[in-house]
Amino acid sequence: MSDEPREEDFNEAEEIAFLRSTPVEAILGNHLFVLFQVAALRLGETPPNLEAAQLVIDTVAAMISVAGDRLGEHAEIYRSALAEVQQAYVRAKSAN
Repeated sequence: MSDEPREEDFNEAEEIAFLRSTPVEAILGNHLFVLFQVAALRLGETPPNLEAAQLVIDTVAAMISVAGDRLGEHAEIYRSALAEVQQAYVRAKSAN
């Protein structure tokens, strides 16, 4: 049995309503944390996929830099998470 949603389970009207009712800052925050997870997973591979991790890290850094405090009350958390994943990248690169 798969945990993947079936195509017939997707309700476009509900998805649009959710996106309209959810603050943009929350949607961006969720996406940022998914990207942090992707970077961490790439760094955790054996050997670490430094190129993929760097692309994700650079993209997140650009998003945070451009959006700044407009990301809302959690902007500082995003900056801290970025610093942590950047440090993990440096450690992974040094180990290779």
